[in-house]
Amino acid sequence: MEASLLQFFSSLDRSRFVDDPYKTLAQVDRPLPIGYGQTISQPSLVLYMTDQLQLEKTQKVLEIGTGSGYQTAFLAQFAAEVYSVELLGQLQCRAKERLDALGYRNIQYKLGDGNFGWAEHAPFDRIMVGAAPRTIPQTLIEQLAPQGIMIIPVGPTYWQELVKVTKDETGRVTEQKLLDVSFVELVEIRN
Repeated sequence: MEASLLQFFSSLDRSRFVDDPYKTLAQVDRPLPIGYGQTISQPSLVLYMTDQLQLEKTQKVLEIGTGSGYQTAFLAQFAAEVYSVELLGQLQCRAKERLDALGYRNIQYKLGDGNFGWAEHAPFDRIMVGAAPRTIPQTLIEQLAPQGIMIIPVGPTYWQELVKVTKDETGRVTEQKLLDVSFVELVEIRN
Protein backbone atom coordinates (compact mmCIF):
# COMPACT_ATOMS: atom_id res chain seq x y z
CA MET A 1 0.00 0.00 0.00
CA GLU A 2 1.26 3.46 -0.91
CA ALA A 3 2.66 5.51 1.97
CA SER A 4 0.81 8.59 0.72
CA LEU A 5 -2.52 6.74 0.92
CA LEU A 6 -1.82 5.55 4.46
CA GLN A 7 -0.78 9.05 5.49
CA PHE A 8 -3.97 10.56 4.04
CA PHE A 9 -6.07 7.86 5.72
CA SER A 10 -4.50 8.72 9.08
CA SER A 11 -4.94 12.46 8.62
CA LEU A 12 -8.55 12.58 7.36
CA ASP A 13 -10.95 13.14 10.26
CA ARG A 14 -13.91 10.82 9.65
CA SER A 15 -16.00 12.72 12.21
CA ARG A 16 -16.35 15.51 9.59
CA PHE A 17 -18.46 13.10 7.51
CA VAL A 18 -20.96 11.96 10.15
CA ASP A 19 -23.60 13.80 12.14
CA ASP A 20 -24.41 13.71 15.84
CA PRO A 21 -24.90 11.38 17.69
CA TYR A 22 -22.41 9.29 15.68
CA LYS A 23 -19.45 11.70 15.77
CA THR A 24 -18.14 10.01 18.93
CA LEU A 25 -17.99 6.70 17.04
CA ALA A 26 -16.27 8.12 13.96
CA GLN A 27 -12.88 6.55 14.75
CA VAL A 28 -14.38 3.08 15.32
CA ASP A 29 -13.76 0.73 12.38
CA ARG A 30 -17.38 0.05 11.51
CA PRO A 31 -20.07 1.43 9.22
CA LEU A 32 -22.26 4.19 10.64
CA PRO A 33 -25.69 5.55 9.66
CA ILE A 34 -25.71 8.80 7.68
CA GLY A 35 -29.48 9.09 7.29
CA TYR A 36 -32.02 8.06 4.65
CA GLY A 37 -31.19 4.37 5.16
CA GLN A 38 -27.59 4.90 4.01
CA THR A 39 -24.25 4.31 5.74
CA ILE A 40 -20.66 5.50 5.72
CA SER A 41 -18.41 2.47 5.20
CA GLN A 42 -15.91 1.37 7.80
CA PRO A 43 -12.59 3.21 7.39
CA SER A 44 -10.48 0.09 6.79
CA LEU A 45 -12.75 -0.94 3.90
CA VAL A 46 -12.58 2.53 2.31
CA LEU A 47 -8.78 2.34 2.56
CA TYR A 48 -8.72 -1.17 1.05
CA MET A 49 -11.07 -0.28 -1.83
CA THR A 50 -9.11 2.88 -2.62
CA ASP A 51 -5.86 0.91 -2.64
CA GLN A 52 -7.37 -1.71 -4.99
CA LEU A 53 -8.36 1.08 -7.41
CA GLN A 54 -4.65 1.90 -8.00
CA LEU A 55 -5.30 5.61 -8.46
CA GLU A 56 -2.97 7.98 -10.28
CA LYS A 57 -3.13 11.79 -10.33
CA THR A 58 -3.81 11.80 -14.10
CA GLN A 59 -6.99 9.71 -13.92
CA LYS A 60 -10.67 10.48 -14.28
CA VAL A 61 -12.85 8.61 -11.76
CA LEU A 62 -16.57 7.88 -11.65
CA GLU A 63 -18.01 7.39 -8.17
CA ILE A 64 -21.43 5.82 -7.75
CA GLY A 65 -22.90 6.87 -4.41
CA THR A 66 -21.49 10.11 -3.01
CA GLY A 67 -23.03 9.31 0.37
CA SER A 68 -21.30 11.25 3.15
CA GLY A 69 -18.41 12.25 0.87
CA TYR A 70 -15.81 10.26 2.86
CA GLN A 71 -14.86 7.94 -0.01
CA THR A 72 -15.10 10.90 -2.40
CA ALA A 73 -12.35 12.68 -0.47
CA PHE A 74 -9.98 9.76 -1.07
CA LEU A 75 -10.77 9.76 -4.78
CA ALA A 76 -10.37 13.53 -5.09
CA GLN A 77 -7.06 13.42 -3.23
CA PHE A 78 -5.47 10.85 -5.56
CA ALA A 79 -7.14 11.41 -8.96
CA ALA A 80 -7.30 14.32 -11.40
CA GLU A 81 -11.09 14.49 -11.70
CA VAL A 82 -13.98 12.85 -9.83
CA TYR A 83 -17.52 12.58 -11.20
CA SER A 84 -19.79 11.58 -8.32
CA VAL A 85 -23.38 10.40 -8.79
CA GLU A 86 -25.82 10.33 -5.83
CA LEU A 87 -29.50 9.40 -5.82
CA LEU A 88 -30.44 11.40 -2.69
CA GLY A 89 -30.26 15.18 -2.97
CA GLN A 90 -29.99 15.76 0.79
CA LEU A 91 -26.92 13.53 1.07
CA GLN A 92 -25.28 15.03 -2.00
CA CYS A 93 -25.79 18.58 -0.73
CA ARG A 94 -24.20 17.81 2.67
CA ALA A 95 -21.32 15.90 1.05
CA LYS A 96 -20.62 18.80 -1.31
CA GLU A 97 -20.54 21.25 1.61
CA ARG A 98 -18.05 19.03 3.47
CA LEU A 99 -15.81 18.50 0.45
CA ASP A 100 -15.89 22.18 -0.52
CA ALA A 101 -14.86 23.05 3.07
CA LEU A 102 -11.89 20.68 2.70
CA GLY A 103 -10.84 22.57 -0.43
CA TYR A 104 -11.58 19.99 -3.12
CA ARG A 105 -12.27 21.64 -6.47
CA ASN A 106 -11.84 18.61 -8.76
CA ILE A 107 -15.26 17.03 -8.07
CA GLN A 108 -18.35 17.25 -10.29
CA TYR A 109 -21.70 16.21 -8.80
CA LYS A 110 -24.75 14.69 -10.42
CA LEU A 111 -28.10 13.75 -8.90
CA GLY A 112 -29.41 10.55 -10.45
CA ASP A 113 -29.52 6.78 -10.75
CA GLY A 114 -26.00 5.38 -10.40
CA ASN A 115 -26.87 2.34 -12.50
CA PHE A 116 -26.53 4.59 -15.55
CA GLY A 117 -23.16 6.09 -14.62
CA TRP A 118 -22.41 9.45 -16.25
CA ALA A 119 -22.25 8.86 -20.00
CA GLU A 120 -21.40 12.47 -20.98
CA HIS A 121 -18.01 12.19 -19.26
CA ALA A 122 -17.20 8.55 -20.10
CA PRO A 123 -14.94 6.72 -20.47
CA PHE A 124 -13.52 6.65 -16.94
CA ASP A 125 -10.10 5.34 -15.96
CA ARG A 126 -11.50 4.15 -12.63
CA ILE A 127 -14.99 3.49 -11.25
CA MET A 128 -15.77 3.18 -7.53
CA VAL A 129 -19.23 1.90 -6.59
CA GLY A 130 -20.38 2.46 -3.01
CA ALA A 131 -23.67 0.53 -3.11
CA ALA A 132 -24.47 -2.99 -4.23
CA PRO A 133 -26.37 -3.96 -7.38
CA ARG A 134 -27.45 -7.59 -7.77
CA THR A 135 -25.37 -7.83 -10.95
CA ILE A 136 -22.78 -5.49 -12.45
CA PRO A 137 -24.58 -2.87 -14.57
CA GLN A 138 -23.54 -3.23 -18.22
CA THR A 139 -23.61 0.56 -18.52
CA LEU A 140 -20.77 0.86 -15.99
CA ILE A 141 -18.68 -1.74 -17.82
CA GLU A 142 -19.22 0.20 -21.05
CA GLN A 143 -18.13 3.45 -19.37
CA LEU A 144 -14.90 1.89 -18.05
CA ALA A 145 -11.94 2.88 -20.23
CA PRO A 146 -9.49 0.33 -21.67
CA GLN A 147 -6.93 -0.54 -18.96
CA GLY A 148 -9.51 0.65 -16.43
CA ILE A 149 -10.42 -0.74 -13.01
CA MET A 150 -13.81 -0.81 -11.27
CA ILE A 151 -14.37 -1.78 -7.63
CA ILE A 152 -17.96 -2.83 -6.97
CA PRO A 153 -19.91 -4.83 -4.35
CA VAL A 154 -22.23 -7.28 -6.12
CA GLY A 155 -24.96 -9.55 -4.82
CA PRO A 156 -28.21 -9.80 -2.87
CA THR A 157 -29.26 -7.45 -0.08
CA TYR A 158 -27.09 -7.66 3.08
CA TRP A 159 -24.33 -9.92 1.72
CA GLN A 160 -22.21 -9.34 -1.37
CA GLU A 161 -18.83 -9.99 -2.93
CA LEU A 162 -16.48 -7.07 -3.50
CA VAL A 163 -15.34 -7.47 -7.10
CA LYS A 164 -12.43 -5.93 -8.98
CA VAL A 165 -13.38 -5.53 -12.64
CA THR A 166 -10.55 -4.85 -15.07
CA LYS A 167 -10.72 -4.05 -18.76
CA ASP A 168 -7.60 -4.64 -20.86
CA GLU A 169 -6.44 -2.55 -23.82
CA THR A 170 -8.53 -4.70 -26.21
CA GLY A 171 -11.70 -4.23 -24.14
CA ARG A 172 -11.69 -7.73 -22.61
CA VAL A 173 -13.27 -7.67 -19.13
CA THR A 174 -12.19 -9.86 -16.20
CA GLU A 175 -13.61 -10.08 -12.69
CA GLN A 176 -11.77 -10.97 -9.48
CA LYS A 177 -13.50 -11.53 -6.13
CA LEU A 178 -11.69 -9.62 -3.39
CA LEU A 179 -13.72 -10.30 -0.23
CA ASP A 180 -17.18 -10.67 1.28
CA VAL A 181 -18.87 -7.39 2.20
CA SER A 182 -22.21 -5.92 3.24
CA PHE A 183 -23.28 -2.71 1.48
CA VAL A 184 -26.58 -0.91 1.12
CA GLU A 185 -28.44 -1.76 -2.06
CA LEU A 186 -27.80 0.25 -5.25
CA VAL A 187 -31.31 1.56 -5.80
CA GLU A 188 -32.64 1.56 -9.34
CA ILE A 189 -35.19 4.19 -10.34
CA ARG A 190 -38.07 2.46 -12.07
CA ASN A 191 -40.40 4.40 -14.34
